[in-house]
Amino acid sequence: MAVMQREYGRRTLLREIRKAGRIPRIELSGLTGISRATVTTITAEFLSDGLVEEVSRDEGEPDSRRGRPRVDLKIRGAAHLVVGVKISHHKLSLVLLDFEGEQLATEECDLSRPVSSPEELAAEIRQAVSRLAGHIGREPGDISGIGIGIAGIVEANDGFVHWSPSLSARNVELGGLLTGMLGVPCFIDNDANLVAVAEHTFGLGRDHSDFLVVTIESGVGLGMVIGGALYRGTRGCGAEFGHTKVQLNGALCRCGQRGCLEAYVADYALLREATLVSGQDAHADPAKRVENLLDAARAGDATARSIVDRAGQIFAMGLANLVNIFDPELIILAGEQMQFDHLYSDAVIDTMRKSIVQVDKAPPEVVVHKWGDLMWARGAAAYALDKVSEMALERLDEHAA
Repeated sequence: MAVMQREYGRRTLLREIRKAGRIPRIELSGLTGISRATVTTITAEFLSDGLVEEVSRDEGEPDSRRGRPRVDLKIRGAAHLVVGVKISHHKLSLVLLDFEGEQLATEECDLSRPVSSPEELAAEIRQAVSRLAGHIGREPGDISGIGIGIAGIVEANDGFVHWSPSLSARNVELGGLLTGMLGVPCFIDNDANLVAVAEHTFGLGRDHSDFLVVTIESGVGLGMVIGGALYRGTRGCGAEFGHTKVQLNGALCRCGQRGCLEAYVADYALLREATLVSGQDAHADPAKRVENLLDAARAGDATARSIVDRAGQIFAMGLANLVNIFDPELIILAGEQMQFDHLYSDAVIDTMRKSIVQVDKAPPEVVVHKWGDLMWARGAAAYALDKVSEMALERLDEHAA
């Protein structure tokens, strides 16, 4: 019991110090309910291990009880370096943070191909991480942990990827492969989950305990925060919004099944039908082709209008189902396709609201957060910060034993 209490105390205090930015010991005791004596003991361990540092609150203002300057505790940024990686359809986006969460460097680079073997993708990530570390004169070996967000079905606990549109193989131990190739602990999760982590850590979800993040990129994803915690499901397959079924034996989805919501809403689904619209160049850049399709719909092309309207109606139906199941406080729409408004137009949101259970209270707020890929990478880095913090506390346990 004493060991469990000590572990709980360490995790709670480190979390509160990080959340506060800087805080005196006495306030930690009041916030957490942990005794002052235990706070003093545990924070002494943190100081000795270099996880936190003391900083003067107000120079020249003495503590009236002791006649000496007040001292706050804060996370020691130099304690660890972490990297966040966002794997997109065509590129890698990386950020380098210190242990305090301060951004030190960024790196973006094109992938050699949108679908790679696990080994090829790992090699490209290794090269990008090396360049990123080099921006501040460091080596990959100086990094304590790397968080990686990838589209698909991922078991975050062991970095096992059941399926991803970025990989040519299924059932890949990608976390182990990357850890071995980079020589740094690597932590894999679904990229939409990591957007939810980022929103909860430093985004629009900071003041909400229950919210959903729907991501719209080359596919459709979902990150869920319930009761202040990320929900993944028992197999890592939870929150697969894009693969909920909207049509029996319907359109083919890239996951291999039919009738998925994504197969009607994602950009590849729109492009599959865009060939029916006159004047469409099948060899143009995909983003340009989506833009041309939407322009044609706005210009009154009946076929284009039909394609876009159906996508909006199906997306609205999907959002309504999410509200009816989870009744969240907030729904955040995020992703690179936020540059196109066909999935979050007033008409789509109104259709969603008409399809939810009606009660005499306001429906969930729906907001658009136009995150760039580097912000997605910050979500992956926040995940790595959590994991590196856990490893650091485990080492304290080993020392205590």
